[in-house]
Amino acid sequence: MALHQVIQRLLLIGVKIQTPPPPAPPQPPKRLLTLIESLAAAHRRFDQRAIHFGHRYRSGFWAIYLLSAIAVLCAVMPLALGWDSTSHAMHPYSGLWAIAEVIVIGSVSAIYWLGHRHDWQGQWLRARTTAELTWYLPLIAPLLDFSAPQAQANWYLRVLDPGQHLRGIDDVAALCARNESLARELLGEAWADPEFIVSYAQWTIDILLAQKHYHARIAVRQHALLHRVHRVTSGLFGLTALGALLHLLIHTLWLSLVTTFFPALAASLHGALAQSEAYRLGATSERLMVELHGAIEDVRKALAELPQVRRVEALKASVQAAIALILEEHQDWHMLVRPHHLPLA
Repeated sequence: MALHQVIQRLLLIGVKIQTPPPPAPPQPPKRLLTLIESLAAAHRRFDQRAIHFGHRYRSGFWAIYLLSAIAVLCAVMPLALGWDSTSHAMHPYSGLWAIAEVIVIGSVSAIYWLGHRHDWQGQWLRARTTAELTWYLPLIAPLLDFSAPQAQANWYLRVLDPGQHLRGIDDVAALCARNESLARELLGEAWADPEFIVSYAQWTIDILLAQKHYHARIAVRQHALLHRVHRVTSGLFGLTALGALLHLLIHTLWLSLVTTFFPALAASLHGALAQSEAYRLGATSERLMVELHGAIEDVRKALAELPQVRRVEALKASVQAAIALILEEHQDWHMLVRPHHLPLA
């Protein structure tokens, strides 16, 4: 488990997160099984890379914020313990706190340097984008016209415009070119097969239901994290104010610790939460749940209500709109995360 996951689990202790049960796993049409198998290894490679660098980046900024608060704690502990006094028995060891502070600050600098040098955020975003586009290639393949040669290798750019920042995905274009002949062979007569039409529509619905459930979990978790951190930081700032008032009556260095470390910890938690964009991620996921529900209903309507002659084109249009919605959501996420670099921490 990555550091950022451990921290968030600790913050959410005692919070009951209730999400609807997951839908059944999507079952692709038999015609597409070979294509899916051909793309599986590439998707797994990019997905693992995205998970790896995503954990590093998110753990990095959480660590930077919290270690900054710990550095403040190390600086004030000799005063709170009284070790700074030459008459204290532990005075010879007071320098250990300064050494600990230097180590903590050095750790913050090392995390920043490593994250910046190895571009954890950039590699995460690139790998996640490639993994997402690779995952949906079998879904978009039936929408293509393989009857004539195409100058554009990238299947997405033949059907829709997935956004300027996705145009340079050479890995996806290479995968499309490598699987072009296979897709042509598998899907040549697909739309004349009623069984394929029904199974493709149901598969699309199942994928959209899985996306809807994913965003339901994201929305609930992000809102829970947001409320818990707000409660913790409010409590810490409240204790800081109380400590400042008590300091007028009681002169003790431990109150100095409270009024120094607690606001530093609260500010660190608030900063990490702001960099994680918990509020906007939760709000975006709630909006997408509604839009995905509409996309699901459009596919169902195209499959069930239209005559056979018009059903194919209506189904293609509804699936294309659903894919565009998914890619638009990914683009929004990409633009949301991109400005947040480790230097902000």
